[in-house]
Amino acid sequence: MMSDLDPMRLKCEFDRMSAVRHMGRVAGVAHGLIEIDGLSDQARIGDHLVLRRRKGPEITGEVLHVESDRVQMLPGTAPDGVSLGDPVVLEPVAAFAPGMHWLGRVVDPFGQPLDGKPLLGGTQECDLMRAPPPAVARKPLGERMETGLSVLNTMLPIVRGQRVGLFAGSGVGKSTLLATLAKAMQADAVVVALVGERGREVNEFVETALGAEGMKRSVVVAATSDQSALARRRCAWSAMTVAEHLRDQGLNVLFLADSVTRFAEAHREIAVAMGEAPSLRGYPPSVTPLIANLCERAGPGTADQGDITAVFSVLVAGSDMDEPIADILRGVLDGHIVLSRDIAERGRFPAIDLSRSVSRSLPGAATEDQNRMIADTRKLIGSYEQSEVMIKAGLYAEGADPLLDQAVRVHEDLDAFFGKAEPDGIENSFNRLSLILRRAGAGLPR
Repeated sequence: MMSDLDPMRLKCEFDRMSAVRHMGRVAGVAHGLIEIDGLSDQARIGDHLVLRRRKGPEITGEVLHVESDRVQMLPGTAPDGVSLGDPVVLEPVAAFAPGMHWLGRVVDPFGQPLDGKPLLGGTQECDLMRAPPPAVARKPLGERMETGLSVLNTMLPIVRGQRVGLFAGSGVGKSTLLATLAKAMQADAVVVALVGERGREVNEFVETALGAEGMKRSVVVAATSDQSALARRRCAWSAMTVAEHLRDQGLNVLFLADSVTRFAEAHREIAVAMGEAPSLRGYPPSVTPLIANLCERAGPGTADQGDITAVFSVLVAGSDMDEPIADILRGVLDGHIVLSRDIAERGRFPAIDLSRSVSRSLPGAATEDQNRMIADTRKLIGSYEQSEVMIKAGLYAEGADPLLDQAVRVHEDLDAFFGKAEPDGIENSFNRLSLILRRAGAGLPR
């Protein structure tokens, strides 16, 4: 089983081990935190703690506060059964060292394998809270990327190094769209962060959505919804660290996060336990720089690096695009894709609402003719949507508005086009869109 492991990685793994473990004792339990004596001189914020109850399984947690005489632990589960004097072992955070050999694997936020196979770390330890590349040293956005979907190949282009938000309520196809991008989008490697995902959906995403071919170029970092807030928050950082490592090797990396909302909710739990007062509709003020830092770590690299093209999904309850997390993300990203429940309920997937979606890579990502096609298509969509109630009520009279006549003529064709997969590339997508617009008589160049 171990014969295919690199001896250098084995040596690094042994070098990181320590035979010494420091131990303290439970001194108190209050407000969801456990106070521990005897570890103040050794503990650091973020270190792991293992509490051994007299009855029941161990409780794991993380150092949240360090004081002169005590350490406060945020437990990963409810502290039921904990008593004074219970031993607590300090376990410094294991080194997080991703490598190219992680491609094809499913790991947890601490770099441990979840697919039942052995996995060693790489030879270089990485900082989970690494700073983004220097702003003045970063490359501009790169060339347009094929996405495997007609609507993204044409109306909402994604270019190398772009960071896009995917805003959707529950059950409108967000995870399906992410899976499609993971399989079909042009990239050298894919890193998927499943933050607070339902347990059954992790394996479903790996085996069904990605499949064997998709997994060959992918690393999936998963923390399920039953895990502690510490693990769920760390999941996004760990996945971004993997993406940065691959980017540093010169690869064009596609980073998919599902979802930033659950990342922010995990941080909220931790921040409240630390005493930070919630102010942004229940979120603490520190959530804003936290999300901004995560997003800034993606994007174009420096001249000797690859790029991280990122899609960050956001759960918007009731399609409220002004809720805090959605509002924060819109301000720091290079575009947003909004999924509509109304479109999903009439059976068109991906259920992208083009009127509310925008790609900030335009107009630079398209040619002059392509930009004209995109503008004409948006005019037709806008005209139809403004008069949709009148049309469905039978009050529309042909000939009163030439633009609306054109919009009605091609509405069904455009709707079908936006729901089609596109295996043949961007140019073919525009050719098909051009045919539809010519039928509308939209005055496009021949």
